[in-house]
Amino acid sequence: MSLDYRYRGRVITPEDLAFIQRLIAENPRASRRRLSAKLCEAWQWKQANGALRDMVCRGLLLLLHRAGEIELPPIRFRTLNPFVRREPPAPMLIDTTPIIGALRELRPVAVQQVRRTADEPLFNSLMEQYHYLNYEQPVGEHLKFLAWAKGRPIACIAWSSAPRHLGSRDRYIGWSAEARRRNIRFLAYNTRFLILPWVRVPHLASHILGRMAATLSDDWQAMYHHPVYFAETFIDPERFRGTCYRAANWVPMGLTTGRGKADQTHRPNRSIKEVFGLPLTPHFRELLTQL
Repeated sequence: MSLDYRYRGRVITPEDLAFIQRLIAENPRASRRRLSAKLCEAWQWKQANGALRDMVCRGLLLLLHRAGEIELPPIRFRTLNPFVRREPPAPMLIDTTPIIGALRELRPVAVQQVRRTADEPLFNSLMEQYHYLNYEQPVGEHLKFLAWAKGRPIACIAWSSAPRHLGSRDRYIGWSAEARRRNIRFLAYNTRFLILPWVRVPHLASHILGRMAATLSDDWQAMYHHPVYFAETFIDPERFRGTCYRAANWVPMGLTTGRGKADQTHRPNRSIKEVFGLPLTPHFRELLTQL
């Protein structure tokens, strides 16, 4: 191999390639999945919560296979992609009696992390029924929250792993490309925020965002065994002004380019969004720029 390969931040050296070739030769009956697990164990390629980075490793093996550097065993069976054939969350009947009044009359507001709990189907259903973008099955690290008041759900808020490349955000943080690769997992991306349509309480949205800022890192730590130091989101200026984010001290950082992460044309192919960010600790830059 004349040049090193780079995959998801890891440089694959000739020594690494020779190790993978030996691993395949020493396990002639192993499936692709088993080879991936063995390589993850050998390299200690694991997530912060101890789970093997199996899908990332399989992507690397496939890249080397297609480049002619290794010969993977034949595919034994193909599984259906659950995201392509996903059934939408089923509607759930809940009380839609209007909630109108001042925030002080609604308190206390409880914000509950519901991923992997009995209330996760309720979250999914409410997003599907009432968010203008509907429910979207997240991939990677993600959390789901329901806000409750007087025994009723009043809002949903979803978080996931942050996009790897976001110019306005990267300039605001001031990190290098290597620091971004190492520390991108310490960012959380607010993908959905829904105040249920029958809830009309001034300042409720910014109140919930403020509550989230105080607890999000701890909730992430509980699920994934690492904190988050910075939060971000996109606002479509053709639909929203971002008032609740501004009121909750989120900072406008700039605009997106209007190109998706898989863009090959370098031309805008979707609406341009405003990018907002929120430091979750005063020392976020120091923590995110370290190597």
